Amino acid sequence: MSGLQATRMRLDKWLWAARFYKTRAQAMEAINGGHVRLNGQRAKPGAALQIGDQITVRKPSLRFELTVQALSQRRGPANVAQQLYKEHAESIVRRETEQAARKEQARLNPRPKRKPDKRERRKIIRFVNKYDQESS
Repeated sequence: MSGLQATRMRLDKWLWAARFYKTRAQAMEAINGGHVRLNGQRAKPGAALQIGDQITVRKPSLRFELTVQALSQRRGPANVAQQLYKEHAESIVRRETEQAARKEQARLNPRPKRKPDKRERRKIIRFVNKYDQESS
């Protein structure tokens, strides 16, 4: 089984080949943690995946709903990996809406332009320690 000729393959290996996770170990951890569903059910990393299966992948603040279009034993370039699945239209709209909301939230809560320097860090530490002592 090489390239795109496979008819069945492991779920963790497909998630790795489709570039949802950098390593198979990360894919296995996500599956075992319940962040990946196969045809609406929790699955094991070694679950047999076929063309046409429905997969839901939850990553921090992102959710992908996919249909498997092809199987690949190899991890190739991103443009090849994107041909392995088709994301549902509702999933794309929901994900883009959530990303826009996160960007708007970040715009409303700006970050400092730079890290505190050594003197400022010491002041922060003193303040926090003083507050901790008063509340105890």
